[in-house]
Amino acid sequence: MELNQVRYFINLAETLNFTAAARLSSVSQPSLTRAIHRLEEELGGKLIHRDGKNSRLTGLGQDVEAEFRRMAAAVRSVRDHSENWAMGRHRVLDVGVAPTVGPKEFSAFFESALAEVPSVEIKLHSLQSNEDASEVLSGKYHACILPRETRPDLKLSVHPLFRERFVLGCSATHPLAAGDIVRGEDLVRFPFVDRLKCEFRDEIRDHFARRDVLVQPRFRSDREDWVQRVVADSDAICILPERSATAHGLVTRPIDGFVLEREVVIATVSGSTAPVEIRKIAQMAARYAWN
Repeated sequence: MELNQVRYFINLAETLNFTAAARLSSVSQPSLTRAIHRLEEELGGKLIHRDGKNSRLTGLGQDVEAEFRRMAAAVRSVRDHSENWAMGRHRVLDVGVAPTVGPKEFSAFFESALAEVPSVEIKLHSLQSNEDASEVLSGKYHACILPRETRPDLKLSVHPLFRERFVLGCSATHPLAAGDIVRGEDLVRFPFVDRLKCEFRDEIRDHFARRDVLVQPRFRSDREDWVQRVVADSDAICILPERSATAHGLVTRPIDGFVLEREVVIATVSGSTAPVEIRKIAQMAARYAWN
C-alpha cells in the first residue's frame, strides 16, 4: 500500500466519481482506476459499488475511508512537525479533548504550562465519537484529555487530574435554581435536554428509572454548546458534569440521592517514546492544583 493510493481513495470517496477523483489527484483516470483496483486486490474486497451516477462506497470502503483519513491526518502532522523542526519553530503538540470536558478548568493550566515550556505550541482537537485514548498510540495525538476509560492499557501513561459530580443544569432564573439541592421527582415537571455524547447516559437513565422518575427528552444534541445554550435560555434542564457548565446564565445544583462522578485524566504514550515536552506537561497537569 502506498500513500498515493490513500490519497486517491480519499478523493474517490469524496467525489464517488473516478474522473473527478483523478482530477483532484492530478493523475489520469486510468492511473487512478488501476491504483484503486490494486488496493481492492490487496485488501481482499470491493471498496466502491460502480453504478454510474449512483456509485457508492461498500461497507469495507466506508471503514477504509475512516482509517485512511486518520492516516492522512497523521502524515500531515508528521510533515508539519518536521517542517517546524527544520525552520526552528515551536514544536506543535496535538492534544485531543473529549467534547464533554469543558474548557473552564484548563485555561489557567495551559497558560502556566506554556510559560513553563515556552518551546511548544499546543493544538487542541475535539475527539470524535469513535476516538479514545488509543489515538495516542496511533500517533494522531500526543495526549488525550478525557474521562478515565474502564479498560486500562499498559502502553498508556494515565495521570488523574480531578473528579467531578454529575449535577442538574438549569437557568439561573429557573424554579429549581432557588434551592441548594433538587429532588429527583421534581425533574419530571420540566423539559429534559439529552446530551448525546455523555459517557454516562445509560447510568443516568437507569438511576432515575429505578426511582420511577421518567424524564422525557424534548431536545437532543451531540453539541455541548447547543445543549447548554438551550438550557440557559429556557425552562429546560439537563444533567452534566459540574465543571463542564460554561454557558452564561447556566447554573448547577446537586440532585438529592443522585451520586455519580467521573475522573478526568490526561493520557500519553508510556515510557520514553513520548516527546519530553508532552511528558513534562502531563506531569505538570498531575501536580496542578485543580480548583
